[in-house]
Amino acid sequence: MFKYNIRGENIEVTEGIRAYVEKKIDKLARYFNNVPDATAHVNLKVYPNKQAKVEVTLPVPYLTLRAEVTSGDLYSSIDLVEEKLERQLRKYKTKINRRFREKGRKERQERGIADMEVVLDTDEQEQEDSQFNIVRNKELEVKPMDKEEAILQMNMLGHDFFIFQDVENSTVSVVYRRHDGCYGLLSIK
Repeated sequence: MFKYNIRGENIEVTEGIRAYVEKKIDKLARYFNNVPDATAHVNLKVYPNKQAKVEVTLPVPYLTLRAEVTSGDLYSSIDLVEEKLERQLRKYKTKINRRFREKGRKERQERGIADMEVVLDTDEQEQEDSQFNIVRNKELEVKPMDKEEAILQMNMLGHDFFIFQDVENSTVSVVYRRHDGCYGLLSIK
């Protein structure tokens, strides 16, 4: 079983809520041969408009699963976040199974991934294959600038991210627009 770090903002995490979260997230253990020694970080938030947000981050070997859902009911948010995480795992396992059918089972067993073939119908298979269809390649010239100028450039282009060379430390960095309207910065070392 996973270890849990469950935190509540504007809500008290009762034993009932804790048990429900653990029961739902523990369902994901069936996707692993050996349940990894991982801590599930769960953040429960209730907003003044009674919307409940559930965020789960589950770092497991070779993969970090993360999902968040906001809805009118805390328990349905927990259900939906578990479904999202399960879809992520199924997608990952399908990709791994496809790759290792060609390479063999040794590396799959080293990763601790259960020998489970995910059965997909043809529509879902076609959607999965087309999801990674690269339709355009672009070469960029990374220009030196500061973070503020990069955000201005990103906004002028109407993009959600912008790649640049940070003049402060000469690293290649990416600024991006977050779902909450704020900005994030990734620095590549």
